[in-house]
Amino acid sequence: MNIEKLEYLVEVAKTSSISAAAQNLHITISAISQAISSLEAEWGVIIFKRSRSGVLPTAEGIIILKKVYELLDKYGELKETAQGFSNPIIGNLRIATIPGPTSLIENAAIDFKKDYPQIRMEITEKGSQEIIDDILHQRIDLGFVILFENRPIEQIGLSIERLLTVKMVAAVSKQSLLASRKTITPEDLLEQTIVLYNDDYVKWFIDDFQVNFGPVDILFTTNNRNSIIRALRDHLAITIGLNYSFVSEMPSIREDSVILDLDLTGQSPVYLGLIQQKGKNSTLLSKNFKARLKNDLSRFSELF
Repeated sequence: MNIEKLEYLVEVAKTSSISAAAQNLHITISAISQAISSLEAEWGVIIFKRSRSGVLPTAEGIIILKKVYELLDKYGELKETAQGFSNPIIGNLRIATIPGPTSLIENAAIDFKKDYPQIRMEITEKGSQEIIDDILHQRIDLGFVILFENRPIEQIGLSIERLLTVKMVAAVSKQSLLASRKTITPEDLLEQTIVLYNDDYVKWFIDDFQVNFGPVDILFTTNNRNSIIRALRDHLAITIGLNYSFVSEMPSIREDSVILDLDLTGQSPVYLGLIQQKGKNSTLLSKNFKARLKNDLSRFSELF
């Protein structure tokens, strides 16, 4: 057995296809098939089965693949430890994030670049599903998305880490009759005109809200934060969003508006999450960046 054979298993599990795995790894189909057969013979267990959905792991294969991921992670750590004695931290780090937390990540990246000037970083804004696809196909190294119970993204090949607990809040003008309150109820929201930031989770939240409480009067949905701020300042509408966005992305809202908690019972937890590919051990570069970001987020959470 060798490490390459284990990496073949991971790629087949990720793509559900031996031919796709071979193409991604730039090797022949027969090389992957032979590697799987030799491991199954060595271990005395069938790892994959063919079905209409492709090549899928057996019940035993799922358990084995979990151990394979763990082993590859440990092997990567071993290599990095050995290389770290003589090599400085260099390389490229590709990051994708949903729009909301962009400034949080950019601030951490700026400070990180000061400490490690030889690195190159790329940060892009994308939708959640595009980020997941990019992680699975190794187009990016780290992805930041919102994790919530009603839209699970747990799947084989994806490693998920919760970074920060967040929640939906409302921002209203200081001239609003609601400004003297600490919370806003669903009934209050139904009586308001609302402007929305064009965000995956915000869209899901408002759709789910309307299913449970009725139609909402939406003035517009936009990616232009200044348009939202003007609507609030002119007392034309209120807005709702995840609490960190009013600190990191639209801090001026806090100067002219009041932030209210949403009075929603039974609301399931929501998190800012980090996703990356299983079986591909984090580089020393990405590990150090995650440590820096977590430190920033621990201080940032005190502002909520």
